[in-house]
Parts: sequence; C-alpha cells; structure tokens
Amino acid sequence: MKFIIATQELSYLLSKILNVVSPKATIPILANILIEAQGNEICLSATDLTVGVRCKTEAKVLKEGATTLPAKRFSQLIKELKSVNVEISTNENDVTEILSDSSRFKLFGMNKSEFPQLPDLGNAKKISIQEKDLKEMLYRTSFAVSREDNRYVLTGVCLNVENGRATFVGTDGKRLSRTFLSLPADLSFKGSYIIPLKAVEEIQKCLKDEGEASLYLMEDKIAVHSEDTMIVSKLLSGEYPDVDRVIPENPETVVTLDREELMTLLRQVSLFTADTSHSVRFSFTKGELKLTANTMDIGEGLVKMPVNYHGAKLEIAFNPNYFMDILRHNKSHLVTMGITDSFNPGVIKELMEAQEKPEKKEESAVFVLMPMRLGEE
Repeated sequence: MKFIIATQELSYLLSKILNVVSPKATIPILANILIEAQGNEICLSATDLTVGVRCKTEAKVLKEGATTLPAKRFSQLIKELKSVNVEISTNENDVTEILSDSSRFKLFGMNKSEFPQLPDLGNAKKISIQEKDLKEMLYRTSFAVSREDNRYVLTGVCLNVENGRATFVGTDGKRLSRTFLSLPADLSFKGSYIIPLKAVEEIQKCLKDEGEASLYLMEDKIAVHSEDTMIVSKLLSGEYPDVDRVIPENPETVVTLDREELMTLLRQVSLFTADTSHSVRFSFTKGELKLTANTMDIGEGLVKMPVNYHGAKLEIAFNPNYFMDILRHNKSHLVTMGITDSFNPGVIKELMEAQEKPEKKEESAVFVLMPMRLGEE
C-alpha cells in the first residue's frame, strides 16, 4: 500500500474516529485503526466491538492495499507534522513508513485480517433524514441519559418509530427529555431501539447542519451514514421504561417563564447550595417567583422574578443544575412550567409562536424534572 494525502485532511479524519478506539483494549487489534487505500481514496475504520466508525477521503493512491496501525501513536504523529502532504507506504510485513518533507518514521502495524469487519446493512430498514434534525433530536435528549452502569437500559437514548414519527427519549430517573420528529418512512413500519450514549455522541459529531443522512435500523444494530462517514453501533438490550406514566398530563398550575432570566437567577442562587445536596426552593406567590437556597456553612441566596401566577402560595424544590440543563436544551425565549404540588414532577415545555397552531404542538420537546424534598435545601 502506498498513497499521498494532505496532512491536515488525514489529521481531521483521524480525529473523527479516535474516540471510538478503546484506551484499554482487551484485544490488541482494537487499539489499532484500519487504513485501506483503493481507487482514488483512503478509508479509515475504528471499532470497540460496540461502536464502529468508517470514514473516507480522496488521496493519491500509488499502490492499493491495507494495514492497521496503533491509533493513538499514529494520530499524535500526524498531528505534529508540519508538511502540506504526507506519503505513507506499507510493506508485506505491515511495517508502515511515513515520509514528511525530510522526516522519516516507521510504525509497526498488524495485518488487516485480524481487524473486525463492520456489519452488513443489506437487510436494514433505511430512512432518509435531515442531518440537522437528527443532530438536534439527539442533542436535546442525550444530556438526560444516565451515566450509571447499574441502570443499563437508561444509559442510552431510546428511539421509537411508529406511524411515520420518531420519538427520542433520554432519562436517568431524575429528569427526562422527549422530542418528536416526523419521518418520510413507511407508515406501517414500527420499532424500538436503545442507542448507547457513546454511539449517540459519535453520531452527533459526524452530523452537519445541512444535508441528508441515512438512518439504518436493524433488530440489534443501528447505523448512520453522513456524506463520507458511517457509524454503526450495537443496540442496548432490555425493556425501556414506559415514560408516559411519569409525564404529567394536566398539571394543576402552568406558569410562563423567561428562559434566560430564570437561567441567570438559577446560576446565582445555586452558588449557595451544598455539594452534598443541590436543592433550590421555588416559591410561587401572586405575580412572583422566589428562588432560595440556604446552607449552614455557605450562607443564603434569594432571588425573585415576576411570573403569571395567581393562586395560593405553592412551593417545590428542584436540583438547580438539572433545571439549568433542561433550560439550556430549550430553544425558545419563553418556557411553560407545569406543577401540581411539591411531591409530583414538574413538566417544562417550550412556548413558541409555531406551537399556537395545533398541528405543530406534537413536534415540541417535553422535559420532566423530579422534585426534591423541601427540607433538603
């Protein structure tokens, strides 16, 4: 194998696949990336046996072939090179020579035959989807996914496809985010898929704000193809909880809040919460919302903002960091907050002009936050 490629382009390609390589690979070949040169392009692949990434770009191929190289060391070397182009050649013993201006390096690789092949997508259900739409759906749900391994099915984003609509859900049991997207898919097609968080993050990185991606759905795998990059992932097995049961249908009280103002006040008052128990008290009185945090060893924080509330005094406590996370993943200037009492979850929704039209309502995102005990703060 022998080819010449722009150094910056190769460095960019390596950055797209490097995160998939496991730093403590149990199988030596998994610490390597596969490099294939064919026609007028090169293709780089990496996998940890759960998530696989494959991307390609144009290059001047002088001799076709393939090899695998240590991912971390190879990418670090290419990143340090200052030449415009780099020449890479591999002999029959999988020793790769890298030429950059007057510099010359040799890296010992492994034969490509040991590298795991990415799965065949021939029998997958293919759905075309706008890249920016898929990117937004994953962005607005993945932040709520559980990072604890003991809650296995909650460590991924759940995708449900039914009646030409995709529903994305992320939850860790304390907060929840659900978004909807209309699909140009066969209306008779339906399925449920739990996408591992690592795959979600890699998919988000490869998607752009324009163009169309292909979504491939299989019983135990999912893949996304965007321009020059393909990401394939195994799905998480297990039964995802029925989130409809925890989303309040008709909360007794609904108030409209200025998103930016509320975020500013939460940032201020959260400085007075204890590290062991992040909790801010929300006190609603006529025309006003008061946020308070009081800890013995720090002090007290109290902030206020006007709200359209006209009922009896209502108090509820929330984790301010979780609340700010939800507000950050909203995109409207105003949000509505629905609450029933201090013991039931609060539901936060966007308030946008487009949502005044009934047919647009189902496209909005829904966020749910579990309350904390009022005594905790």
